Amino acid sequence: MSTPPPTNPGGLTLDRSRGVTTAAGFRAAGIAAGIKESGDRDLALVVNDGPADVAAAVFTTNQVKAAPVLWSQQVLQERRVRAVVLNSGCANACTGPEGFQDTHATAERVAEALGVGAGEVAVCSTGLIGERLPMDRVLPGVGAAADALATSDQAALDTATAVMTTDSRPKQVSTTHPAGWSVGGLAKGAGMCAPNMATMLSVITTDAVVDSSLLDFALRAAVARTFHRLDVDGSTSTNDTVLVLASGASRVSPDAGAFTGALTEVCADLVAQLQADAEGMTKRVRIEVVGAATEGDAVRVARTIAEDHLVGTALFGSDPNWGRIAMAVGRADAEVDPNRLDIRLNGVLLCAGGVKAAERHEADLSGPEILVEVDLHVGDDATFVLATDLSHGYVEENSAYSS
Repeated sequence: MSTPPPTNPGGLTLDRSRGVTTAAGFRAAGIAAGIKESGDRDLALVVNDGPADVAAAVFTTNQVKAAPVLWSQQVLQERRVRAVVLNSGCANACTGPEGFQDTHATAERVAEALGVGAGEVAVCSTGLIGERLPMDRVLPGVGAAADALATSDQAALDTATAVMTTDSRPKQVSTTHPAGWSVGGLAKGAGMCAPNMATMLSVITTDAVVDSSLLDFALRAAVARTFHRLDVDGSTSTNDTVLVLASGASRVSPDAGAFTGALTEVCADLVAQLQADAEGMTKRVRIEVVGAATEGDAVRVARTIAEDHLVGTALFGSDPNWGRIAMAVGRADAEVDPNRLDIRLNGVLLCAGGVKAAERHEADLSGPEILVEVDLHVGDDATFVLATDLSHGYVEENSAYSS
């Protein structure tokens, strides 16, 4: 299935041919270090050459956190990052103190290659849980990546490619504001996708002049409306990280609203690419919940629908079985009045006031996009969640992941 076109609700032009090197002050590289048996690119490096080194991040809420997450959380306490090193092919999760030492050693090697402190280096890993990193390949790979650093679009694409696991294609996007500052980013993720975070890594760069408070606020606001609205399978990864680096190289200080808007657009487009490349996906699903007592209730209802296996299989079969959606709504931890519930599928009202309103066949779900609309009629709050169907391909992909 093709990737949907760039989203740009704020009117900025989004360019998927460019990524983390679009913003001035950044170099990047993606190389094959031999971590993956396939020989594909598997180690990436993004470097902030300044003049500023402001950073912010959001991490997984899973209590089982990978060693690189624990390391990077410590690094981000200072809200300063000069470089981020990423590897695919091994998550370095559930590897104990030795795994943390491997992460530390990786950061030390980056620091040595760049002439910075290890405490200024964030580390991200993705891949199979429970395996140690092959450090005899990782450490030389860091040196090779440092030697390959460049500001080109190809370097950005190589970087986005090097973080892929079950992804079928690299994901990147950038935008340049008319005032002269840019935001660019990459993301990876195709399975184990659920809110807080989705299962993915994302590195975003900007040359805007922003302080740490604005950068942190803008990132959290953007993530709340983008990455936290993607739910493929209800699984929250051990390694999720969204990291934004600001170089200040444009010498332009944007309005807080404009900057937050641009960052949100970049994140939203990366999420759209993640959704379109989800494991086994045949349908892109948007679930909109309105009339909720609180926004939290709306989110819980939408996520329950998104994660329900019976709903997912019905959508895979293009079956407008609104009863499964009503069931999912009813088991959500939210205020629900079954006598007020309305459900629409692709614009057709199939359930009104909790009872049948039309024949199921009147809703056509045969296309690649499905809109699920739920009106609870108990309040004024609303939200949306992006999801996918549950197909044979998803089962096949995840039943043989470690073989």
